[in-house]
Amino acid sequence: MTRPTLAVLLIPLLSGCANALLIKPIHSDGPFEEQIVQEARGWTVHKVALVDIHGLILNERKPGLLSDGSNPVSEFREKLETAAGDPYVKAVVLRINSPGGAVTASDIMHRDLLAFRQTTGKPVVACLMDVAASGGYYVATACDWIVAHPTTTTGSIGVIMSLYNLEGLCNKLGIASEPIKSGINKDLGNPARKMTEEERAILQNIVNQYHDQFVSVVCAGRRLPEEHVRRLADGRVYTAAEAKEYGLVDEIGYLDDAIARAKALAGIRDAYVVAYDREGGYRGSIYASTRFPSRVDVRVHLPGLDSFLWPDTSAAVFWYLWRPGQ
Repeated sequence: MTRPTLAVLLIPLLSGCANALLIKPIHSDGPFEEQIVQEARGWTVHKVALVDIHGLILNERKPGLLSDGSNPVSEFREKLETAAGDPYVKAVVLRINSPGGAVTASDIMHRDLLAFRQTTGKPVVACLMDVAASGGYYVATACDWIVAHPTTTTGSIGVIMSLYNLEGLCNKLGIASEPIKSGINKDLGNPARKMTEEERAILQNIVNQYHDQFVSVVCAGRRLPEEHVRRLADGRVYTAAEAKEYGLVDEIGYLDDAIARAKALAGIRDAYVVAYDREGGYRGSIYASTRFPSRVDVRVHLPGLDSFLWPDTSAAVFWYLWRPGQ
């Protein structure tokens, strides 16, 4: 059972009375419907599927403004399966506008994309939009070809686990952490006290392993030597021009260029461009996005601090994420 994100709105009437207007949440579950977002130039049965990766990459349901939310990892697999099962879909364009996300969620989507290419033989072209950094770029490396907009920010090859030392604040507030634990490292990352050198070494070792995995993914996907990738993989972001120079992307262009490249790789001259949406979705062009904002949330999220301020959230997460100022 899903939980409504918006149940009742009270609207004051001009007469001074107030009526209750029931807003039924839109359910994000259900089959995808194919929608043509760009017509073919002539008569053809061929299609290019446009699939989006937008926002944080997380393997969990995120509620929307007027919907009960969706799981981006699950939706990504569903859309790939839809494209795989349609013999008229000859290629996929993966439009990425994401700063990245959780390590595991990014890796799952990367693996799904590799499996799609291997089992179907259909080419996949990534089109990087405003930001395709860290986990967003991680997924892109599984594509046959990467097109970056001239104003794209990409790269950020690295791993982060954001933890905070609130010991001084706790002391001022008279708060003391007294965990009952089975082992010395069971409360690893406890924000109410200073981290020990042993604890830091444990977490740093994990981060290093995930970083090595990121590097290996870039080396394999971009066919670049490890020494070159490691010089680039210090966490910084790159402009499209820099990414092209260093071999992180293949081409600087626009979404139309990515679609044209997908057709060329598939060996077709013409095709409809289609997208997959839940019932009731509408897209007026290839640049249209989803029906509603992915999330409206007034609570500030700080990875690593959430569990201290809001115990109901999961915060012990390693991130392939670029978030300036974090």
